[in-house]
Amino acid sequence: MSQPSPAPPANRFVDDYLLYLLARASHLISAEFHEQLRRRGISVPVWRVLASLVGSTGETVTGLAETCLLQQPTMTKLLDRMVRDGLVKRTQDTRDRRVVRVALTTRGEVMAADLVQAAKLHEAEILARHPEAETMAIKSLLRAIVSRQTRPRRG
Repeated sequence: MSQPSPAPPANRFVDDYLLYLLARASHLISAEFHEQLRRRGISVPVWRVLASLVGSTGETVTGLAETCLLQQPTMTKLLDRMVRDGLVKRTQDTRDRRVVRVALTTRGEVMAADLVQAAKLHEAEILARHPEAETMAIKSLLRAIVSRQTRPRRG
């Protein structure tokens, strides 16, 4: 096991900057799970789509792009490949025929269920390494930030 790296100088701005700390922690923790995905031959964007569709009867392409942190054209191309691979299907919305919904196929559900199980195990391992973390408080805080944060205005 590697030795912990020395503490960075205390006067660096980023070392106490919330956005950096959130991003860095996410990056470090996600990298471990992304390695598991890589070994299974699954890209991170495919995982994100599968995870976003678990428990859903269908999401819009725009909604998936936002959830998966991708641009809509990139999402459309990814979904084209996932449809071709038999993981998702596109259908017209029953209330608005202009809207396309994306949902998991049976094959996608099986793959997603396996990956969700691996993700939950990874999450449990992370939390076990950090017993000082109050899991529910952290998740509640992050959900509150996400729900209250308005989309930045472009201009």
